[in-house]
Amino acid sequence: MSRYEVLMLTVPEITQDESRQLEDKLEKLIESFKGVVISFERWGKYRLAYPVNKNDYGVYFLLRFEVGENANALLDELKMMFAVKLNNLVMRHMTTRLDADASLAYQRPPALEETPGRDVDSFLRENKMEGLLSIDGKKAAEAEVAVETEEQSAEEAAA
Repeated sequence: MSRYEVLMLTVPEITQDESRQLEDKLEKLIESFKGVVISFERWGKYRLAYPVNKNDYGVYFLLRFEVGENANALLDELKMMFAVKLNNLVMRHMTTRLDADASLAYQRPPALEETPGRDVDSFLRENKMEGLLSIDGKKAAEAEVAVETEEQSAEEAAA
């Protein structure tokens, strides 16, 4: 049996019902070719590197399945299904053949829904940008005096 995975990029407005219908349609198609669905995962919503179908965001899904000798016919049918029946939901898709002996473990980056909100100061510290940190009270007073002195000297030089 051959093992495959299909990575799908769907529209960002996909609902739970639509994602369930997507899963059901794909599962029925794979089972009609005597295949077995290993997993169907919703990875989450991500910001795209460039707009796809005028969308800046998209929701990724990963489908993994095994199929016997009808693999080519199933892959052709999947391609047709994405082009005709699911073209309003699935913006892009990519099918890859997997090594049958390889592990199914996969590390994905955190989705936008999973990313915790962080304050700017902690981000700057983590990325070694302490020079951009907010100025405390004493340094703020010194900075204001320095700015005023620079402004006065600029005015005197202009006169």
